[in-house]
Amino acid sequence: MIRSELVQHVADENPGLRHSEVEAIVETIFETILSQLEQGGRVELRGFGAFSVRAREARTGRNPRTGAAVAVPSKNVPYFKAGKELRERLNTD
Repeated sequence: MIRSELVQHVADENPGLRHSEVEAIVETIFETILSQLEQGGRVELRGFGAFSVRAREARTGRNPRTGAAVAVPSKNVPYFKAGKELRERLNTD
């Protein structure tokens, strides 16, 4: 599902809202999550999961084409841990 499909699905589920209002709501949610992660925070959506930021240390990698050593700098990466309810729904037979 892409963002436009998400907006359309939410709009279909909420006929009282205009399409532009739904777009603004979805955009606000995403921007709030991004803003919190940029500040090094954590966003937890109960039953769904938690978004956080993890630091990766600098390391020495290899260029796959030449095999030469390449310095990979330290960086922050997004991390998602699925919640219990999400894991259970995905693993029902």
